[in-house]
Amino acid sequence: MSRVVVLISGRGSNMQALVENGIPVVAVISNRPEAKGLAFAASRGIPTAVVDHKSHPDRESFDRALVEAVNRHNPTLVVLAGFMRVLTAVFVGAFAGRMINIHPSLLPSFTGLDTHRRAIEAGAKIHGCTVHFVTEALDHGPVIAQAAVPVRDDDTEDALAARVLLQEHRILPAAIRWFLDGRLHVNGLRVSLVEAGVNDNALRVPDPL
Repeated sequence: MSRVVVLISGRGSNMQALVENGIPVVAVISNRPEAKGLAFAASRGIPTAVVDHKSHPDRESFDRALVEAVNRHNPTLVVLAGFMRVLTAVFVGAFAGRMINIHPSLLPSFTGLDTHRRAIEAGAKIHGCTVHFVTEALDHGPVIAQAAVPVRDDDTEDALAARVLLQEHRILPAAIRWFLDGRLHVNGLRVSLVEAGVNDNALRVPDPL
């Protein structure tokens, strides 16, 4: 049976989308005790845990504690869904090849934080989100799926973020299903989808929202 452990730091809207789409989430773990997503998970009977990064003297000790917490649930896949910590080799190495992240930009553009503001300031015409495998290089792992939205002339950061978030909720469950079904083939930084159908594209460009 597939087992997905989700890491969050805040409201956990992507985690909620996974649960509502039938993804087998067996645990939700946060680095912040106040993360609102923990209450949602608990309301659905999903085990939760907190590994507070403030209780650890350095990143490596935090990552070791986080590895231990995740391993208690014997995960098939670890999903970073708004998990706002830069992970060290201690954690990445423990789950190499079976950990993915959802990032709010069309990687490799706009790695890191404040992606929506930066896209607007840069005059980008297209923005979006990316699901990718996690490696030690921040926001540079092999890309599994992307979705694009137009950047409007009158866009605010919040308005653009809201449209991108809708697409995050679409592509993250799809990417997880592909992984759990064994349909992803990784060759370096390229990820191909085995037996892709006409409605099963790795790159999704929805109608303007």
